Amino acid sequence: MIDVYTDGSCLGNPGNGGWAFLVKKNDIISSRSGFVLNTTNNQMELTAAIKAIEFLDTNDVINLLTDSNYVKNGITSWIKNWKINNWTNSSKQPVKNKDLWERLDELNSIKSVNWQWVKAHSTNNYNNQVDLLARQSAESLTESSFDGV
Repeated sequence: MIDVYTDGSCLGNPGNGGWAFLVKKNDIISSRSGFVLNTTNNQMELTAAIKAIEFLDTNDVINLLTDSNYVKNGITSWIKNWKINNWTNSSKQPVKNKDLWERLDELNSIKSVNWQWVKAHSTNNYNNQVDLLARQSAESLTESSFDGV
């Protein structure tokens, strides 16, 4: 099993945003982060999950941990009805970020992903690290990557 931590950050909403993910397999840790101009926090949370799953070329179970209830509930629960209702939500409004949801749904259907929610800004070191990476990318408008121990 592979543990993947994802997070998104946005300076203003909308504003400059950053996304990041951290992959932990055995004792090896890899991370990636990037930025998007004029985006939202939810778009960055979705982007982080998408980028993480796209990065992983594996058939192993992916244990994806996010501090976003929007992402976790959206992909595990809400999306079923959105698709049945032609991408409208329970308020009969178009689903926001439909393009990102469609991509995440596609990836989720071809990979084995176990979606878990973790509390933000708490005692989970890996979640705190990925939060910092996403925020740094939003602030500095830079990308980063790390492959190592």
